[in-house]
Formats: sequence, structure tokens, C-alpha cells
Amino acid sequence: MQNVQLLIIDPQKDFCDPRGSLFVQGADADMDRLALFVNKQQAKLTKVHVTLDSHHMIDIAHPPFWVNTKGEHPTPFTIITEADVKNGTWLPKIPSLLKRVTEYLQKLTANKRYPLCIWPPHCLIGSDGHQVVPELHKALQSWASARTRTINYVSKGSNPLTEHYSAVVADVPDPTDPGTQINIPLINSLEEADTILLSGEAGSHCLANTVRDIADKFSNSAYVRKFVLLTDTTSPVTSFEKLQEDFIKDMTARGMRLATSTTWMD
Repeated sequence: MQNVQLLIIDPQKDFCDPRGSLFVQGADADMDRLALFVNKQQAKLTKVHVTLDSHHMIDIAHPPFWVNTKGEHPTPFTIITEADVKNGTWLPKIPSLLKRVTEYLQKLTANKRYPLCIWPPHCLIGSDGHQVVPELHKALQSWASARTRTINYVSKGSNPLTEHYSAVVADVPDPTDPGTQINIPLINSLEEADTILLSGEAGSHCLANTVRDIADKFSNSAYVRKFVLLTDTTSPVTSFEKLQEDFIKDMTARGMRLATSTTWMD
């Protein structure tokens, strides 16, 4: 039997429920289709990996972390640069972190990932928004019960001093925190697969970065051909549609295939 592994990125209520704090337009329908897919393909799925964005309220990408000279916090979607910190436009509310955040912003620029974007507080650990959306959660538990297997839940984002879009490695790894380093067990598991089905939110951010990082860390570049993106089970953050388009263009050029939840056949 083929080793078919399903990798679901951040199928959580804050992203996938219209009432969520950072709802991705279309994600509710994406997850409904994915739940149907998991139920239909239950017998074919060898392993299931589910990443969970997991944040604290005080997080470098949340408004309460930063203040201006008036004591105001930045509004969501504000971009903070090294220059903003140096000229005092935005400063960490905890003054002792000034050197740390300045170095962080320098490293973000150097590694050419995203600039620091302030997001609405989301996927707070222990909150309702942190949970997997109900229909998909039900389908996943049905798979686990029927196959007598556990789901590999991969937590990311709990280090408040670095962004963690990718489930493989933080944008700026913290040398003192193994949770921000390369997730070698996940890479090793996926390398064993014959097919790696890709789904989740958002196609412009966390899914895109995770898949790119996995591809870059594979021991054999040919393994990228194992990727199959289920295109009707992912959506981009509004106004970031081009990032998802670029991701698909780049990864299909490297060998990733495309299918939908209704057309995929092993």
C-alpha cells in the first residue's frame, strides 16, 4: 500500500471560522471540503500531520508588544521596520527588549522573509480560536479511530520573540529554543511518503512557507514531486493573493503537482 501523508496547515477557528480574529476569506468552505475528503479517503491516508499556530497575547507580531511615544499600540497590519525602532516610531513595551528586537528586524531583512507585520491577536493558547474547526476535527478523529493511529499535531508560534509562519522553522530561530529550530522529525516522516497531500491556511503565508521550507530541507530535491496541493482546500489572506500565486508557480516549477479534493486519485 502507498504511504500517503496528509499535511494540514493551521485549520483553526481563528483562521477558518468567519467569527475568527484573523479569518481567511474562503477558509470555512476549504475546511468543509477537506473534512469530506478525509472521510472519503480515510483508508488511503497513512499519516496525518496537523500544524497549530499557538501564540501568547504578548507576541512580537501582536499590538500589545509595541507602543509609540503616546503609549498607543499599532493597529493590525502595521509594518514595523528597523528604522521605525531606531527613530522611536515604535518601541517594545518592555524596554529591555530593545536590543533584541532591533537585531531581530535586521535578521528578518537579511533572510528575506516577510517584514514584521502586526496581526490581530490570534490562535491564543487555550482560546476557542486555537481549536481545529469542528467538522474537520470530527473527520480527523474518525480517521484516527478507524485506522488506530494518532494524529501528529505540530505546535508553532509559542516563542513570543520570533514569527513562526512555517511549521518547519521559525523566521528567525532562537538558539535557546529548540521549538524554533528545524523540525527534523516532520521532515523525516514526510521523506518516507510516496505522496504528500497539502492543505490548510493560508496559502499566502503559513502553508506557503511550510512547503517551501520542507522542500529546501529534503535530503533529495526530487522528493518535491511527492507534493500534491489540494487547491480547493486553501485560500490566501485578502490582499496577499499574489503571494499564493507566486508560491504555486514556484513550487510547480520544482515539481509540485496540483489536484482538488474531488479529483485526487492515488
